Amino acid sequence: MQIKRFYLIGKVLLQHGLDEIIPARFKPWYVRVARRCVFWLPNKHKSESEGRRLRLALEALGPVYIKFGQMLSTRRDLLTDDIATELSKLQDNVPPFDSDVAETLIKESLGLSDISELFSDFAAKPLASASIAQVHTATLKRDNKKVVIKVLRPNIRETIEADVDLLTSIAGVLQNWLPDGKRLRPVEVVKEYKRTILDELDLLREAANGIQIKRSFQDSEALYVPHFYSDYCRKDVIVMERVFGIPVSDVVALRAQNTNMKLLAERGVEVFFTQVFRDSFFHADMHPGNIFVSREHPENPLYIGIDYGIVGTLNKEDKRYLAENFLAFFNRDYRKVAELHADSGWVPADTNIADFEMAIRTVCEPIFQKPLEDISFGNVLLQLFNTARRFNMVVQPQLVLLQKTLLYVEGLGRQLYPQLDLWQTAKPFLENWMKEQIGPKAMFKKVYENLPFWSEKLPEMPDLLYDGMKQLKRIPIEQQKHHELQIEAIKSTQKARFYSHLAAAFSVIAVLMYLFDKPVWWSSGLGFFGVLCWLMSWRKLS
Repeated sequence: MQIKRFYLIGKVLLQHGLDEIIPARFKPWYVRVARRCVFWLPNKHKSESEGRRLRLALEALGPVYIKFGQMLSTRRDLLTDDIATELSKLQDNVPPFDSDVAETLIKESLGLSDISELFSDFAAKPLASASIAQVHTATLKRDNKKVVIKVLRPNIRETIEADVDLLTSIAGVLQNWLPDGKRLRPVEVVKEYKRTILDELDLLREAANGIQIKRSFQDSEALYVPHFYSDYCRKDVIVMERVFGIPVSDVVALRAQNTNMKLLAERGVEVFFTQVFRDSFFHADMHPGNIFVSREHPENPLYIGIDYGIVGTLNKEDKRYLAENFLAFFNRDYRKVAELHADSGWVPADTNIADFEMAIRTVCEPIFQKPLEDISFGNVLLQLFNTARRFNMVVQPQLVLLQKTLLYVEGLGRQLYPQLDLWQTAKPFLENWMKEQIGPKAMFKKVYENLPFWSEKLPEMPDLLYDGMKQLKRIPIEQQKHHELQIEAIKSTQKARFYSHLAAAFSVIAVLMYLFDKPVWWSSGLGFFGVLCWLMSWRKLS
């Protein structure tokens, strides 16, 4: 199955002429010969632009590759305008599947004999079609609320599992053969990606994620999450409130209604850091197709987020290290950054901190106090990668989603308000968060949170204290007994060794006596003493 899929991927790439995008300097003569003689499939899209060919190829390969294209589409600083524009069409403009099939799936999931039992004005034509599912509009008959119905593509799980299994095999080969394979940990990264994308196929999980984030941002001026009708949510179908807003990528429409673009960009950063550091639960699929801006109050813009199939979480340790790293970066304390990486185990413990500090300074110092439009993040990322390779920095699979989301946020910031100072926007938020985690206020908060537990255990404290003191008093006696037992064991071992040597000597002499025709009672007597010594040795060991 994997060989067949690998062949299909190669076929699609060649038939769309994607090998022509690779610069000639990266294609030695034997690669060009192999392309003509072995991989001879012709380019069927010669008249199309490079960007369109890439988009069509990703669409043909399926959801795993479409997701990759979605992430790339936000990085216009790394791509040509043609490729970035074409890849942006992957965000919500993937070819839909048959509407009759969608309607049948909805009826089966919700237990309906006819769609009109629950919905009126059901639109057969999808409102949007993405890599995993497509969306139809309708009106809920019970209260005449406008809703959208999201339904999974048929047989999508089989396609995704086949692709991810293939990626796992490729990652295993890369990990064993690439010089940086073990440091980059491609197998763990693919495993994390597999878990994430398979979770996205459970729409009940998406509804639960959306409900939790909505609760976290209740009455927020920065983010609105649509209402989920949990009574009508299933593993392959969900029903949620229909929202009306301007796609965040439509900068022309946003400017036309006099949206405060600076505040909008700053709130994007605020929403991201709030989800990561306050809630430890963040929307990890924030490409422009999933983000809208409310048409109301353009002077006080409000984000509208949809599609909560992929979320990320961080444990306390990772969150603390990340916050301290961000603050150290903002304060240009590169020594602190280097020490944090060593303390967290992201670089080997024997790393030369002074050299690592200088390498980080060389990469990061030029980007501070500059607006996004003046920063070459492609160059920064390349330098950071080279730094990581030089110091054997280990890739953290649990942070892959966070890194991807940060790329989305930075891409949106560049698109909305290129003059945004990302560092100065995020720094006050992180400083306030750290103050809440460290200091008297944080200590009082933790004590207050644990007060019910301690009040329950307080009556037991005198007994526990008394038992502890008794145990403490017995420790020297127990240690003395243990020491004496060890000495006895050593003596027994030494005696057993002595008797075993003696037994071996008696046995050898008895055999020699017998071979030299000495009286039988001599060899028999010596043999008897040998057996006796063997028994004594065994007794000492047992």
